[in-house]
Amino acid sequence: MKILAINPISFKKRMIELIFDYLFILAYLVLLFLGSMFIYIIFFNSIPEFTEIQSQCLVFFTSVLPITLLFTFLDYTKNGSFGKAKAGLQLIYKKKTVQASLIRNTIKFLPWQIGHMGTIHGFYSEFDLLSIILSFFATLLAVALLAMMVFRKDKRHLGDLLAHTQVQLKAD
Repeated sequence: MKILAINPISFKKRMIELIFDYLFILAYLVLLFLGSMFIYIIFFNSIPEFTEIQSQCLVFFTSVLPITLLFTFLDYTKNGSFGKAKAGLQLIYKKKTVQASLIRNTIKFLPWQIGHMGTIHGFYSEFDLLSIILSFFATLLAVALLAMMVFRKDKRHLGDLLAHTQVQLKAD
């Protein structure tokens, strides 16, 4: 398959994809929370106090990195995430590589990571200017990615452009 200049994919299908992927990530985060609370209560008798750097690392290595790697794996091996499968969509590559999948998902989840960084820094700094800038930039980037997906004729966001990929309707 090739990358289409005009992609007929509907907004409804992309929202179905987004909802199912969001629910999957939310389920993972709930399990992560419950597992963490269990470990904290059993081994520490309470939630330990963390420094800002420890909190940043903990969030990155337990949530953002595993989700990014899982979605990279799914995109590369299954041509899309759970949400894409449920919505009848697939990921098309100009040249299928793990690197392309990783680039795409790193860009896709970058607003999430930057948002975490801003929020965590805000808790430790009483929401200083840096935390506000990071949070604003995360929101701006997320909106820009969503707007590209909705308003571009080829329905590609920045991650797709850099990775030379495109979400299309699944071929029968």
